[in-house]
Amino acid sequence: MEQIFHIVDTFTNTAFNGAQIAVFPEADDLSDVQMQQLAKEMNLSQSVFILPATEKEAVRKIRIFTPQAEIDFAGQAVVATGFVLASRGDIELNEEHTAIVLELKSGLLKTNVSQKEGKPSLVQFSTEALPIVDRFTPTEGELSDILSLDVRTIDNQLFRTRLVSCGTPFLIVPIKYYDAVRRAKFDYSAWSQSAAPQTAAQEILLFSRNPDQQDVEFHLRIVGPRIGVKEDPPVGGSLLAFAAYLCSHEHILKGTYTFAIDRGTEETRRSVLNLEMDNKGQNKVTIRVGGEAVMVAEGKINTGS
Repeated sequence: MEQIFHIVDTFTNTAFNGAQIAVFPEADDLSDVQMQQLAKEMNLSQSVFILPATEKEAVRKIRIFTPQAEIDFAGQAVVATGFVLASRGDIELNEEHTAIVLELKSGLLKTNVSQKEGKPSLVQFSTEALPIVDRFTPTEGELSDILSLDVRTIDNQLFRTRLVSCGTPFLIVPIKYYDAVRRAKFDYSAWSQSAAPQTAAQEILLFSRNPDQQDVEFHLRIVGPRIGVKEDPPVGGSLLAFAAYLCSHEHILKGTYTFAIDRGTEETRRSVLNLEMDNKGQNKVTIRVGGEAVMVAEGKINTGS
């Protein structure tokens, strides 16, 4: 049996940039084992399998697999799904912004697909959570050793290092300079000898308020004990925690904030993510994440059955 698939570059308007996602739009007959096999065969950060919805509010159900396992949610996978559904005509773009609901393992997700001249131009989704914010973190000296950076590169003027979890815990560290974020190299020995393992976080989210591109306000990068030295993984799954982190600082006033974030470089497939954040001074944090996408390949693959 053959399966149709699409390869989509997300959070970019330029082919061969952003996060590569495989989308299987007709996955009704695939078993769990086949989905995992196909994700392993594609060997991309995520593969998305589109199924008929089981919830009446949703237009489709999607399942997301990495080459290793199924996961509950990934922002870039949602953007790729909305883009493919609209590109194939599976959802009609009769208005400037078309609202749909997608059914994920993590729950129902409100999504908007914007169009320009009848073609999808931007996919935006909304999500919220009750974050847990912990101020118990490694010292700046420990952090500098873990990141192989000079302690003076840690930016403690406006923000502080904090542990934030919206399901997945991230140790979020402000860094003064873009080049220091890019230069950081995870040191497992320093990590294991610090207070970091006690935080339960397996991923460190580094950010700088001084990006090297003028179209964004923040540059983000994820490092950690499970991430290879040369890897530059997608950051979409960290944005809710990042928004909660920003809102946990007293100088961030109540209101709605709109800004752009980038990840990676031209050599590591730069992504640009548009983020709207509602700070209502409450525990709950709401964000809207949007991004463009580009179709780079279409084809069929034999599932072997």
